[in-house]
Amino acid sequence: MIAAFAVNQRAGSIDELDPEKVAFASHDELDRPLSNPNGNAAGVMSIEEITAPVSADMELMRMNLRDIVGRKNPLLLAAADQIFGAGGKRLRPVLVFLVARATAQLMHMSDITDRQRRLAEITEMIHTASLVHDDVLDDCDTRRGEATIHTLYGTRVAILAGDFLFAQSSWYLANLDNLEVIKLISQVIADFADGEISQAGALFNCDLTLEEYLEKSHNKTASLIAASCKSAAVFSEVTEDVKMDMYEYGKHLGLAFQVVDDILDFTQTEEQLGKPQGQDLASGNLTAPTLFALRRKPELRAMIVSQFEGEGDLEKAISIVTEFGMDDARRLAKEEADMSLAALKALPEGEAKRSLVAMVGYVLNRIY
Repeated sequence: MIAAFAVNQRAGSIDELDPEKVAFASHDELDRPLSNPNGNAAGVMSIEEITAPVSADMELMRMNLRDIVGRKNPLLLAAADQIFGAGGKRLRPVLVFLVARATAQLMHMSDITDRQRRLAEITEMIHTASLVHDDVLDDCDTRRGEATIHTLYGTRVAILAGDFLFAQSSWYLANLDNLEVIKLISQVIADFADGEISQAGALFNCDLTLEEYLEKSHNKTASLIAASCKSAAVFSEVTEDVKMDMYEYGKHLGLAFQVVDDILDFTQTEEQLGKPQGQDLASGNLTAPTLFALRRKPELRAMIVSQFEGEGDLEKAISIVTEFGMDDARRLAKEEADMSLAALKALPEGEAKRSLVAMVGYVLNRIY
C-alpha cells in the first residue's frame, strides 16, 4: 500500500516544512494541492526563489561550461551556445550547490570548495550529454518546445557534442582526486545505459512490475541526482550518516520528479509538453500511471499488447490511464517526496536547507 505524504502540522507551505516534525496526511488531504494558509498554491516557492541562494554559483558554472565546449572545439561552438546558453532551470547542479552550501554550513566552512564547483559542472555535462544522445536515439525534433541539437546541426554534431561532454566530464571527474566520488559518478553512467536497455527491452510489456519501473526510473533519472548530492556532501567532509542522507534525498527526489514527469505526459497539452500527449504510452514505454490503470482496467492490456492497432485505441488508452491511473501515481510521487524530505533532518536551518525543502514542493506542485 502506498504511504501517504508527510505534511507538517504547523507549516503553511511546503517551503516551511520541517522534515523532523511530520504527520501523515489522510487520503482526502492527498487530493488537495500544497497550499498556503489562505487556501491556494501560492505558498510554494518559485524556482527563482529556490535557486536564489546559488544564482551566482550557477551563472559562473554556465559560462564555464559554454567556454569549455566552444573554446576547444570550433565545430561545437554553435551547439555549445544552444546547450549552455541562457535559460533552463538546470536543477541538478542547483541541487549540488545547495547541498554543498548546506553541508558547508553544517561543518562551519567559510565557503564551498572548488571541487564542489567542478562537481556541479560534471553533473550538468553528464546530464546534458545523456539528453543529446537520447534525442538522437528517439529522433526527437524538439525538447520542451525548443529544437534539439541534431535537428539544428545534424546527427554528427549531436553525437560528437554528447561524446565530448561525456569524455570531458570523465576527465574532470578523475581530476577531483577522490575515489569515493569517482566511483559514485562512474556508476551513474553505467546506470544510464542499464536504464535505456531495460526500457528498450520492456516496450509494450504489460507484465512490467512497479518495482521494475522504479528501478528503471532510478537508473535513468534518480541515480545522477542521488550520486551528485552525496558527492557534494563528501567534499564537505561530513559524517557517513549525512552522506547517506544526501544520497537518499537525491534518490527519492529524483524518483518523485520522474513520476511527476510521467503524470504530466498524460495531463498536459501538446503545447505545454513540447511533444504529443501520451507519447510514452504510444511508444510502448509503460510508466506509473499506465501500470496503475492496468490494475483497475484490465481491458487496457489488449490495446497495449496490440500496439494500438485498432482505430482510436491510443486515444481510448490515454483516456483510461488519465481516469484510472492518476490518483495512485500522485500518491506514489508524494510518498517519494516524503522520504526525500525526511532525509534533510541533519542539515542546519538556513537558506540552502529551505531551498532543498522547497525543491520538493516545486516538483510536486507541477501535478496540480
